[in-house]
Amino acid sequence: MVQNPSQRSAERPTGGRRQRRGVVQRVERLTPEMVRVVLGGEDLADFAVEQADSYVKLVFPLAGVDYPEPFDVAAVRAERPRQEWPAQRTYTVRAVADGEVTVDFVVHGDEGIAGPWAAAARPGDEVWMLGPGGAYTPSADAPWHLLVGDASALPAISASLERVPAGASAVAVVEVRSAAEELPLSSPGDLRLHWVHRAAPDPEAFLDVLRSLDLPPGAPHAFVHGEADTVRAVRRWVRTDLGVPRELLSASGYWRRGRTEDGWRSEKRDWVAATETDDQSAGV
Repeated sequence: MVQNPSQRSAERPTGGRRQRRGVVQRVERLTPEMVRVVLGGEDLADFAVEQADSYVKLVFPLAGVDYPEPFDVAAVRAERPRQEWPAQRTYTVRAVADGEVTVDFVVHGDEGIAGPWAAAARPGDEVWMLGPGGAYTPSADAPWHLLVGDASALPAISASLERVPAGASAVAVVEVRSAAEELPLSSPGDLRLHWVHRAAPDPEAFLDVLRSLDLPPGAPHAFVHGEADTVRAVRRWVRTDLGVPRELLSASGYWRRGRTEDGWRSEKRDWVAATETDDQSAGV
């Protein structure tokens, strides 16, 4: 079993993304439910991102499975049965500076894989990662910017707000469980920040909040990420009521209420197809 990622720094790409080893440098509890892990090490010395929503896939070898050494994610996936593939979890790159990569994790006790790992992480711990990927950066030409999400999207919203052009109007609406989960957010743009406190997702109630806002004129460049059913509802509103064209919309369900991450992943293709149907039905 692979216990120590330092056995190899894999140069082999996996799905077009290089496999790297990250070494925990520091851990900080930002809120009761969010933990910041700063990773470093020689594998990350040249790590760089281009997009505001850049992400990495963290790789967690399964307990009880003996993997060949040196550990190679691509080789394991090519040669071993699916039930032995290491787990992968996608996380936003909150920041990159001085050879260090910062990743923020939402933590709900022992739930999940990556969250408990982050909560228990200590300097010197190691984790494999693949990446980076990413597709969204606030446009310099948009009339204004709208960023909507929940706690799972907060790292991406935070990083994206920092890339809004100076002086541009930005409206951010973030749903968290309580005021204790709020974080200070900043932007070079003219930021209007709205926190929504709700213990569980409620797409219609969230839409009511959005509809009540006094928004700038014109169609914004929109970033809508978080719980899947809420994202779908907000996406319909953004496309129809605000008139946002597809090329100015980044929308994705990070998770779905009542589903495990693997369960949601198996449904996501159908969710994407449903959003296409929404557009066709609305004629947009």
